Amino acid sequence: MPLPQPERSSVASVSVGIVLVSHSRALAEAALDLARRLIVAVDVPVELAAGLADGELGTDAGLIVSVVEPLADRCDGVLMLADLGSGIMSAEMALEMLEPAVAERVRLSAAPFVEGLLGAYGAAGIGKDLAAVAAEADGAAEAKRSQVSAF
Repeated sequence: MPLPQPERSSVASVSVGIVLVSHSRALAEAALDLARRLIVAVDVPVELAAGLADGELGTDAGLIVSVVEPLADRCDGVLMLADLGSGIMSAEMALEMLEPAVAERVRLSAAPFVEGLLGAYGAAGIGKDLAAVAAEADGAAEAKRSQVSAF
């Protein structure tokens, strides 16, 4: 069931979509809800590849492919963010399953799930390209580290 989207206006055309790969659908939905509530001035296409078909925890490379392909049809690039180790492995397997022309426009980020999503969501929402969106997500860990070490 898709999450309701708050009303917002797009400040730039969005060229990058985001896929959240998570073992838990509830976790992915909550992370997306947080991003949409904190960054309301933009509208970024985000899809979830989270949990298993039976509602159990887990990730599925086939599900990831089925989510990435239509998003890649609508966007210039797709950034995947994964929550944990086997989610990363499933995302890597999905990358290998994609057609080469699609796979070259998809990137898997090593960013922390929530902080990376917030950085990527904001960057994608103002029209940055895939490399810049990925860099914003990837920088989230260092930004958090510097905040914590400041105390």
